[in-house]
Amino acid sequence: MTTRLLLIADTHVPARAKRLPDSVLRAVDEADIVVHAGDWIDVGTLDVLESRARTLHGVYGNNDGPALRDRLPEVARFTVEEVDVAVVHETGQKARREERMDEVFPGVDLLVFGHSHIPWDTVAPSGMRLLNPGSPTDRRRQPVCTMMTVTIDGERIDNTLVPIE
Repeated sequence: MTTRLLLIADTHVPARAKRLPDSVLRAVDEADIVVHAGDWIDVGTLDVLESRARTLHGVYGNNDGPALRDRLPEVARFTVEEVDVAVVHETGQKARREERMDEVFPGVDLLVFGHSHIPWDTVAPSGMRLLNPGSPTDRRRQPVCTMMTVTIDGERIDNTLVPIE
C-alpha cells in the first residue's frame, strides 16, 4: 500500500496571503493525509483543511494564538504504514539540527517541521528523515513558495518539493 501525504507549514493566512493558493487546495484534495507544521495564524484555514482533508495532522506555531492552541497540539505523533511520524513547528538553529532532533524524538522515522520557510530534507544519524516543506504563501529568501508531497510505501519515504504557481 502507498500513502500520499501533503506537507505544508507557515501558511500565515491572512498576514501573507488572503487564503491558501488553489494549487494547495487541489493537493489537499488528492492527499490521503495532510500535515500542517504550524503558523496557521487564521482559524479559518484550519477549518478549511479539516473540511477538505481525508485526514489532517497539525500543530500550532509560534505565531498562532489561543484559538488555534486550544485546537492543536505543540507536537503531533502518528504512524503511517510502518513509519512513525512526529510534527513540530520549531527545531531551532540548523547547526546540529539532526543530532538535536535525534535526542528530542527518539524512535521517530520522519520528523516534519516548519518555522524557517526554508525547504529542508536531511537524515539524522539515527536514520530519522527531517522534512520542512517551506511555505506556500511566504517565500522569504527562497526563489518560490513551496509545499511538499510525500509517498510512504512500507518503510520507504519519497518526497518531492513542489513550487507554488
